[in-house]
Amino acid sequence: MNHPSLSRRLMTTGAIITLFFTVLAIASPLLQQLGLVQDPTAFLDFPPQAPPSGSHWFGTTRLGYDVFSRTVFGSQAALQVVLLATVLSIAIGVPLGMVSGYLGGWLDRVLLFAMDTVYTLPGLLLSVTLAFVVGRGVLNAALALSIAYIPQYYRVVRNQTASVKSEMFVEAAQAMGASTWRILWRYLAQNVVQSVPVILTLNAADAILTLGGLGFLGLGLPDEVAEWGHDLRQAMDALATGGAWWTSLFPGLAMTLMVVGLSLFGEGLSEWTEKKAR
Repeated sequence: MNHPSLSRRLMTTGAIITLFFTVLAIASPLLQQLGLVQDPTAFLDFPPQAPPSGSHWFGTTRLGYDVFSRTVFGSQAALQVVLLATVLSIAIGVPLGMVSGYLGGWLDRVLLFAMDTVYTLPGLLLSVTLAFVVGRGVLNAALALSIAYIPQYYRVVRNQTASVKSEMFVEAAQAMGASTWRILWRYLAQNVVQSVPVILTLNAADAILTLGGLGFLGLGLPDEVAEWGHDLRQAMDALATGGAWWTSLFPGLAMTLMVVGLSLFGEGLSEWTEKKAR
């Protein structure tokens, strides 16, 4: 009897958790229209710091926000920012890595120095600094996060491109007179981007934590947007005054579960691709 490998179990578990939060984020507006989720931006309409009950499953905050609705809609904000951040970092890092690894020379040295400089900076510190500059908002938060991830895609793709460009099929394309861009996108791209999905899932998990850190510091999304890090910051004030434990438990638990799901999926995918390559 064949048993699933550990990597496949990790992938399956992580995929289920990730899919759950993805569906929750997409369906949250519909759930609100159906009356299953209350308005996450309505405050002072509900009793403040009410404990979990039938009318408010996760209780309310000290301002009267419904914790359940803000936890549900927090997955939507996280998904939007993470998708934008990863798409931006891939769109910049992958092409730069391919061009740098294929052409080499002074361009490769300049790009490598620039990317190594960014890579040495702590991701959260870099994101906080950029968030101060660009301001708050979904797109601005995604920009602040993406800068820290561009060097990771660049380094991996650049190294793989440099090793693949000496293969026979690339030399044959060069001998046939294929242009540089044709070689890059037709012959090299499919061979050097195989590890990008693994980096994407791991970066997505890190991006959620970083977004939570920005929200906790008041540098993430606007106050009217339901976001887990911002809600945790508000919960700290509630804990100090009234001991409303539910205001911090549920947003923190949701963030933890989503990060664990993406991390498990990424680790399982990494092990699976390594075994497949061997």
